[in-house]
Amino acid sequence: MNALVATNRNFKLATRLLGLDSKLEKSLLIPFREIKVECTIPKDDGTLASYVGFRVQHDNARGPMKGGIRYHPEVDPDEVNALAQLMTWKTAVANIPYGGAKGGIGCNPSELSVSELERLTRVFTQKIHDLIGIHTDVPAPDMGTGPQTMAWILDEYSKFHGHSPAVVTGKPIDLGGSLGRDAATGRGVLYATEAVLNEYGKSVSGQRFVIQGFGNVGSWAAKLISEKGGKVIAVSDVTGAIKNNNGLDIPSLLNHSKEHKGVKGFHGGDSIDPKSILVEDCDVLVPAALGGVINRENANEIKAKFIIEAANHPTDPEADEILKKKGVVILPDIYANSGGVTVSYFEWVQNIQGFMWDEEKVNNELQKYMTRGFKDVKEMCQTHECDLRMGAFTLAVNRVARATVLRGWEA
Repeated sequence: MNALVATNRNFKLATRLLGLDSKLEKSLLIPFREIKVECTIPKDDGTLASYVGFRVQHDNARGPMKGGIRYHPEVDPDEVNALAQLMTWKTAVANIPYGGAKGGIGCNPSELSVSELERLTRVFTQKIHDLIGIHTDVPAPDMGTGPQTMAWILDEYSKFHGHSPAVVTGKPIDLGGSLGRDAATGRGVLYATEAVLNEYGKSVSGQRFVIQGFGNVGSWAAKLISEKGGKVIAVSDVTGAIKNNNGLDIPSLLNHSKEHKGVKGFHGGDSIDPKSILVEDCDVLVPAALGGVINRENANEIKAKFIIEAANHPTDPEADEILKKKGVVILPDIYANSGGVTVSYFEWVQNIQGFMWDEEKVNNELQKYMTRGFKDVKEMCQTHECDLRMGAFTLAVNRVARATVLRGWEA
């Protein structure tokens, strides 16, 4: 089941629980604006090439829209719509004053030179500069983009509007990026895990963790969890998977992974089949890679008692049902991986104030938001007698619906 279908399904269930009328429900689903632009650039060899750039702005009832820009050859409009909508709910759960957006360019960044990527980014920014803005829509990096892409957008946007560091987040530190942003999603995963384990009278220390995915989120989560005394017994990435029942030496693994571009061949553990990573015996499973990895095929085999969704949409609805019957506690993605967007919000706040925080303040504020977020989700679970996923969705939809009605926008 794709992300759009699943997101819509969760949204519909949430509106039923909240008893929203169908007109309001419909208006919450329809995107505020969808933008599609042609971006033509001269390639390094002098020929011209055209690419399609787009931006879906889903909702701005609670504040400016926020979401990533991805450079990827298969940019599916349905998926982008789903991800824009998901950002609306994610920012509402985190209780930060944003709505959702998502966008990108249909291109293969690995086939373009740095100067071609720069020209493409600048042309795209020229086409959408009057549709984004500090108080309108604040882009961020996503697949195939990074701090350098944000620097080009900032520079191009500033040619039209004057120096505006707050127009994008995920910038290089030298241009107003925030300290702690790189680790933010992984650190948020740690704080979310602490909050849910605390609810069950447990702590991270001594629990056995399995982490699927060792990119930015997975590697930071592994590092921070092991520093807190958690035992990371298995990890996997695109190159392979490794396991050590006594706990992997995470600092050594991080060095190995950096050096060899992956976890494969690490000597501090045994190589295992990456497909088996999700069904390894552990206390806490952290899927931090792709969507749809936990499905009806493997849900019955999962031995973890807690699943922390660090990836977007890793669990299919069918798997959700199976795991619920088994008594597995699932911490949903719209809460569990919201550390990244929360620290993006801190970056925006710092840029608007023109006053930067030290890393300790960033991390302390993030912990406050994540801890309070869990409390808010839990309260909704008790009010509506539902699981954590529905608790998070009802919390989000309720916040957006209330803002919409208060502004007098309901149909």
